[in-house]
Amino acid sequence: MTRVLHLSDLHFGRSHPALEAPLLAMIAELAPDLVVVSGDLTQRARVEQFRHARAFLDRISAPVLSVPGNHDTPLDNLFQRLLTPFRRYRRHINRETEPVFTSEALTVVGVNTVNPLAWQQGRFRASARARVARVFRDHPAPLRLVALHHPLEHGPDAGKRPMRGASAALAGLAESGAQIVLSGHLHRSASGPVRAAPGLLLIEAGTGLSTRQRGEDNSFNLLDWEAGGALRVTTYAAGQNGFAPAAVSLFHRAEGGWLRAEPAPRAEGLRDREAITGT
Repeated sequence: MTRVLHLSDLHFGRSHPALEAPLLAMIAELAPDLVVVSGDLTQRARVEQFRHARAFLDRISAPVLSVPGNHDTPLDNLFQRLLTPFRRYRRHINRETEPVFTSEALTVVGVNTVNPLAWQQGRFRASARARVARVFRDHPAPLRLVALHHPLEHGPDAGKRPMRGASAALAGLAESGAQIVLSGHLHRSASGPVRAAPGLLLIEAGTGLSTRQRGEDNSFNLLDWEAGGALRVTTYAAGQNGFAPAAVSLFHRAEGGWLRAEPAPRAEGLRDREAITGT
């Protein structure tokens, strides 16, 4: 079994300090093969916030792959945001904004969807699609994931503009052999196959630590991939006794794409989709 833990939107600078130790304890207990952090490690991209994020990541014993989010570029310094938007991220988190993780069982490609010219709206470049295809061609592992901050599809209640290039990315990633796309940004947990690109399963993580919970408990996702193409996505939500399983979605990968294996239980305050209707 291959296990990936998906965190997002930690927002150090506007986070719940009391949740840090329980979250780290649960990550250690679950012992994932990889931890993916899909952006927004900080609230305002300030040095002390990046240092806090770096200290948190250093306490995770598993390998960590992270990509930046829009909050990881300076909002209150337009000059820096336009000319050196990722300088602090590179210095404190990772010199690579589009890292790659490979093993015999797993290939994960990070894509930087942050657009410094538009604070909220992301951008998926054609060059990124070509790069993802090239990595999967060179590292054709049984499980192939793409990690990015902005979701490729928004529900009708998202309240944010869809990412530029999302439609082309859906088609391109499916053709490249990608199977799962991990994202954040909306502070809402969701998972489901895309009707417009049935080879893709989109999984969104809520916010792991932020005080901006938007109607959901703080949460993260755990992906368990089993032989035969079965995938279990468990959402862990914060409660009085730390993080605990709150909802489970089961999927099976067949020749025609992803299928939901059975109705998934839904916990109060968490969102689940029968299918994601990408366009």
